[in-house]
Amino acid sequence: MAGFRSLARQVRDPRCDLALRRYSLRKCLERFAPYGHRATWDHLCSRAGFDPEDRSPDPARLVAALEELEEARAVWLAYEVEFARRRKKEKHEGLRRPGSVDDWHRLTWGGFGVAWCDDPRVHPREPLAEVLRRLIAALEREPGTACPVCGGERLVWTYDLDHEPSSGPVCTQCGILVPRPVLTPEALEHARRGELLASA
Repeated sequence: MAGFRSLARQVRDPRCDLALRRYSLRKCLERFAPYGHRATWDHLCSRAGFDPEDRSPDPARLVAALEELEEARAVWLAYEVEFARRRKKEKHEGLRRPGSVDDWHRLTWGGFGVAWCDDPRVHPREPLAEVLRRLIAALEREPGTACPVCGGERLVWTYDLDHEPSSGPVCTQCGILVPRPVLTPEALEHARRGELLASA
């Protein structure tokens, strides 16, 4: 099975058939897809300027989509390295019980679905790397009451998501499943009740 980097080489290789280059970009999303496969594909296509169903997109647009994905992957891999370093240090110091961020991180190892979007057409518009930087910053500070990606204040608890966890607070503005560790208990409770926080 080809890894992300070998698939990326195929996307860039002008000697490869255009269908293979497009297919290789889609296969990259099996290795790294922050919004989930379909929503990440929709995001990359719209940002690079080709239709998700286009079977022969401009090769330059395919490469532009790949470059955005690679930049975001580099951001996430750097976070995972730091995360592993921190956990190793904590274990060495006797802190064996992981916290809520650690529980969430275990479900997103490798970067799949870190900012899950259940509706593939509703996702943040900013570059993927910027979205991940905002999400990581939120994971590293005290919990808040709004979406860490777009600042949206309307979070609605949604059930039967095609993801693990299968329910949680979804931002009605950018569509991401907001990681529970970045929200205060009050924000989570208001999301469950479908209410806007008065302080938000």
